[in-house]
Amino acid sequence: MHDQNFLIRESRSVTLNKPVFSVFIPTWNNLSYLKLCIDGLRKHSTLPLEIIVHINEGTDGTAAWVKSQTDLNFTFSQENIGVCYALNQCRTLAQGDYFLYLNDDMYVCPGWDQYLFNEIKAIGHDAFFLSATAIEPVNTDNNCVIVLNFGTDPDSFRQENLLKEFRDPVKKDWQGSTWPPNVVHKKTWDLVGGYSIEYSPGLYSDPDFSMKLWKAGIRLFKGVGNSRVYHFGGKSTKRIVINKGYYTFISKWGMTSGTFTKKILRSGEPFDGILNEPVFSFSVKAKNWFKRLLTFLKT
Repeated sequence: MHDQNFLIRESRSVTLNKPVFSVFIPTWNNLSYLKLCIDGLRKHSTLPLEIIVHINEGTDGTAAWVKSQTDLNFTFSQENIGVCYALNQCRTLAQGDYFLYLNDDMYVCPGWDQYLFNEIKAIGHDAFFLSATAIEPVNTDNNCVIVLNFGTDPDSFRQENLLKEFRDPVKKDWQGSTWPPNVVHKKTWDLVGGYSIEYSPGLYSDPDFSMKLWKAGIRLFKGVGNSRVYHFGGKSTKRIVINKGYYTFISKWGMTSGTFTKKILRSGEPFDGILNEPVFSFSVKAKNWFKRLLTFLKT
């Protein structure tokens, strides 16, 4: 069991004029990235936002800096409790109707929030899961992102070039919203119980959240091509002890996360409307049966 240091020891919530988005940002001793992330939100957002930071440890100066910023709400834990607990803590302070999860190593581009809100208004109901489109410096064969290198850390970040060129690549809307920046209505978040803590510190919690939405009846999983953020990528996951989320997902849902994202969500494919119920081939069924067996033997 965790000791008392695991518990949230401090928080701040300032009552705001009704925000459109409550932005949840978990951070773990990543101050230079967090400052850049907040700077982008302040400069390039057009709608009323509530920014809620969860500070894990904060021993690099993050805690002191966040507390000095009067426009930031926060929760705080003395140890790193991971992204699942952190996001759920942020929710306890949220005042907006739409909850938006943003990584601390992301820099939002101009108009990012307006494009998302325009999409929400066009949808006309709350049964959706939307993602902005990430621009990343390294090609990881993720067809949901745009690959353009504007730097790999704050010191090498070519901000002026990004702001001149981020609109240039054509990226149409895409299927399979999963990864942040993502947004759901607060009723949807609460219906599925937020992020699942069995994935702590967090690996595979993203597809798990999408699967919970799928099981709750959500069929609109849309990536918005014109809403763009720059993502430095993986700056915290390289420092943690990785959880066995791959096997947790199989044990919980009876299929691999790859089957879910590729065969059900069709992640990265051109957006063509509401997703249909999947029909799995024999080979896909056999693969997932074998993976479930391996998971059983490992546990």
